[in-house]
Amino acid sequence: MFASRVNWNLAENRLTLALAEHRQNGRLLFDLTVSNPTQCGFLYNESTILAALQSPASLRYEPTAQGLDAAREAVAAYYRSLGVSASPDDLFLTTSTSEAYSYLFRLLCNPGDEVLIPSPSYPLFDFLADLNDVKLIRYPLVYDHGWQLDFSSFERAISPRTRAAIVVHPNNPTGHYTKSHQQSQLASLCANHNLALIADEVFLDFTLHGTPAPSFLSQHAALTFTLSGMSKLCGLPQMKCAWIALSAPPQLKRDAVCRLQVIADSYLSMNAPIQHALPPLLATREQFQSQLLARVRANLDTLDAQLAAQNACSRLAVEAGWSVVLRVPATRSDEDLALNLLQEQGVLVHPGHFYDFPQPGYLVLSLIGPEPEFAEAFRLLLSYFNS
Repeated sequence: MFASRVNWNLAENRLTLALAEHRQNGRLLFDLTVSNPTQCGFLYNESTILAALQSPASLRYEPTAQGLDAAREAVAAYYRSLGVSASPDDLFLTTSTSEAYSYLFRLLCNPGDEVLIPSPSYPLFDFLADLNDVKLIRYPLVYDHGWQLDFSSFERAISPRTRAAIVVHPNNPTGHYTKSHQQSQLASLCANHNLALIADEVFLDFTLHGTPAPSFLSQHAALTFTLSGMSKLCGLPQMKCAWIALSAPPQLKRDAVCRLQVIADSYLSMNAPIQHALPPLLATREQFQSQLLARVRANLDTLDAQLAAQNACSRLAVEAGWSVVLRVPATRSDEDLALNLLQEQGVLVHPGHFYDFPQPGYLVLSLIGPEPEFAEAFRLLLSYFNS
């Protein structure tokens, strides 16, 4: 009855079942997995956001494959504020980065072709690959006082069926940037092997120390697609607006633009109200980002202070983003550990295998929850290991 691409195991895992039971019994829950900023107590510029959605122009239908000119110009201006040259002609608006990935997988891959992805990284890629008949091949990130791309392993992962490589910048969940020299090396390597480079930059602005690393949009050696959107940059996941920005050698870029125009024109998924609202909505990003970064830094300080008082757990280095990776005693599987933390302490965490960590002993924690709740949740977590 159903296509093989959706032949997933749909049974709920043990952690999901335990969480449902925990909530059904009305037990107190400390959620260290929260990722929805609209539920974390941040203050939004309500008048600006609501006014932006009331444009009379939204009553007209003006279908454009790449998105309305004013909306794309707002995105180009965002990149220029980062010191990166960007033209509206090189931008495609999509409803989400997930849709952007689908566009690119369809553009670049035949059924069964391969795309390289980092490990660890976000688990959504597996479902997007299945839906687009693409096979994912992992290349490892290695940790040694900070995360590094293993270029030797990356190159060994390339096969005759490899069509593209994904880099998440900064990575989710490790929170490390791909440094400028690594970006150049990666772009050159992709160009030499005739691979496209897909750079996911949804967390680019959220640097915890100093200035962000440069955007991949400044790379032109390989056919490069840089992805971002309002879900993270403005803390507005409900507005459903993302984009693809192209950079490449001129002829290669022209060919890609022409083909992407046909793909985008076949769907025309971007709705008019959000496109017309995009310039003022993007302008709210600094107010949101300043609040979120203050929260993340405060929670990270709390975490570090509590870690300093014990020796069972430690954290890995983090440069940017909303999460931190905790190294814990590997006495059982990460899933068993997460279950015990939920059942005994009422603390919900993501086990490391959820993000493709290859061995137990890692938990991933969100840093965007309210500070008092985060402090108590982390205290309970550490008391579990120190009892």
